[in-house]
Amino acid sequence: MAVARHGCRPWCSILGLLGLALAAAAAWDVASLRCSFGSFCECDFRPDLPGLECDLAQHLAGQHLAKALVVKSLKAFVQDPAPSKPLVLSLHGWTGTGKSYLSSLLAQYLFRGGLRSPHVHHFSPIIHFPHPSHTEQYKKELKGWVQGNLTACGRSLFLFDEMDKLPPGLMEVLKPFLGPSWVVYGTNYRKAIFIFISNTGGEQINQVALEAWRSHRDREEISLQEVEPAVSRAVLDNPHHGFWRSGIMEERLLDAVVPFLPLQRHHVRHCVLNELAQLGLEPREEVVQAVLDSTTYFPEQERLFSSNGCKTVASRIMFFL
Repeated sequence: MAVARHGCRPWCSILGLLGLALAAAAAWDVASLRCSFGSFCECDFRPDLPGLECDLAQHLAGQHLAKALVVKSLKAFVQDPAPSKPLVLSLHGWTGTGKSYLSSLLAQYLFRGGLRSPHVHHFSPIIHFPHPSHTEQYKKELKGWVQGNLTACGRSLFLFDEMDKLPPGLMEVLKPFLGPSWVVYGTNYRKAIFIFISNTGGEQINQVALEAWRSHRDREEISLQEVEPAVSRAVLDNPHHGFWRSGIMEERLLDAVVPFLPLQRHHVRHCVLNELAQLGLEPREEVVQAVLDSTTYFPEQERLFSSNGCKTVASRIMFFL
């Protein structure tokens, strides 16, 4: 999802300082989010949760469930000086709804170097695991990579993109790293964060959103309980998903299944305005309308949701400028 943040950072910094000051009065001070726990100063782990909340509020359109789940999970995890297990989140939803964008924000607001931090590790099936026939080799390499990097820095972030394109069975090597254990392979790993991203479950989420709209319910009334069971079943029943027979879902090693709802026309408009701001351009209404009108929507009768979310907004804007 294309977004503009050049104007958000100073504002978020101000809100962050205010938020931290207020939090101090509630018994968790600035240091509790920074370095008072000692190990928080390891590597370049520098969590800025107020900044993350600010950025999400301004730029992640139409995702009340994802915002609430991720922020709540991160707060509990970061404020715990001795977590019993790593934080494990699985992001699900239609293309262009903000899954990859949110993941990039996590890197940006948790590590000083953002996605360029040596302790943020991004895996792509096409780049890192392109040949299913080499799965056994990939298993050894992945296990060694995770173990080695957690030895170097327990405060590490592992991002696994396009989980529905991974070789079956690959993810089973991660299971020992994700559960509540004190030490795995001689490595303290309980302060790591694992993020898994996929489109699996997107159709089920879309159906829940469509039924809510047809029932004249507000989008924000959709609850996690309405979508999580359907998403989990879609993953468990999909032999092409990376979690297939890995034991990760069956043994409840995920801390949260995070659903991303399909985007409506006004959400896409929000993305267009953000992209124009990022380009340093005024919000020209004719450009905004041209992008919205060129976007395809579904279902065919209602034309309610954007087929590509906000994924093609940047390229469409350049076409109409």
